[in-house]
Amino acid sequence: MSVEKLDYTSRARRITFKYPLFTHLSIQINFWILAHISFVVIHYLILRSFMTTANFVMVDTLASGFLLAVILGLLFGISFGMIEYYLENRFFRRKSLGRVLILKAILSIIVSLVLFYIIRYVLFVQFIAPIVNLSKIKLNDESWRYIFYLFLIQTSFMNIIISFINQMNKKFGPGILLPLLLGKYRNPREEERIFMFMDLQSSTTIAESLGHIKYSAFIQESFMDINDVVPKFRAEIYQYVGDEIVISWTVSEGLRKSSCVAFYFACEAQFNKRAIEYTNEYGIVPKFKAGLHLGKVTAVEIGEIKRDIAYHGDTLNTAARIQSVCNDHGKYLLASKEIVDCANITEQYMVESMGEVLLKGKRNLVEIMSIEQC
Repeated sequence: MSVEKLDYTSRARRITFKYPLFTHLSIQINFWILAHISFVVIHYLILRSFMTTANFVMVDTLASGFLLAVILGLLFGISFGMIEYYLENRFFRRKSLGRVLILKAILSIIVSLVLFYIIRYVLFVQFIAPIVNLSKIKLNDESWRYIFYLFLIQTSFMNIIISFINQMNKKFGPGILLPLLLGKYRNPREEERIFMFMDLQSSTTIAESLGHIKYSAFIQESFMDINDVVPKFRAEIYQYVGDEIVISWTVSEGLRKSSCVAFYFACEAQFNKRAIEYTNEYGIVPKFKAGLHLGKVTAVEIGEIKRDIAYHGDTLNTAARIQSVCNDHGKYLLASKEIVDCANITEQYMVESMGEVLLKGKRNLVEIMSIEQC
């Protein structure tokens, strides 16, 4: 099977996973630069309109305004970006959405106040006033009060927009928002992808022993650990279905360094790393069984009230059916022979043929292989 060239989404994901802080800051900086440029343009057009009807002389130019927009964009982007990145990863992660929104709103106001006072008392006289030719104009407290109102309104509104962009990136994954806006998935398109269906082993027994509340917390924590592994192997989380999680890769990303196989064992290592915590809290360490397959699927944007990007095709059905026969063979990771041949993993892992199996809902036999660590 041919390995496709990296498209925009794959390149964006690769950069995001490899340089998460750099990617986050670049999005923030570019956004705030554009936000300030738009404000400068609006301000410039308003002043031009005054010039046409009154004896009004402009003291700044569009070019100087753009330079100021870049400077402020860097200041705002780095400030908001650094704070949000570290708090998101170390503090907000396990908080409720309502609490996160409140804390972010409070934090945004605090950061905005700090930035305003830095601009007023540190940057204005030395840098901003000379850039926009305001060195000879003295702004009194009342002028600064109105500037503060304008500053706070603009900053709050722009923070809402950047928060929306960040939430969209979290929902669809890095590199999806722009193609989505450009209508890439409005019509069905064929892609080659790898899918792994991971299902919690002995889920019914665990649910009965823990009770549904604690069981849900157990699933939530297990999925959180899987999420921690996802970026390293450039995987995409396609769906959560009960106690099952569906992982996907483009063929090029999934076969690169056998990432689609290594991912499963990395998840196992993550669970074992936290085995004491799981045992103390739940009395059991999560163990997942998984089915792996690759092939052509159709990708399309679906829904109106709730929109999502869906994949359709026999590839998903086959991967799901392969996972469903793990218990029959006493194995935790099964894959189709097709993906084992493409991944070329026989030197890295113990691979054993389970023979040709007639999977539920399929007419033809599928040869499946078990994969274990050496």
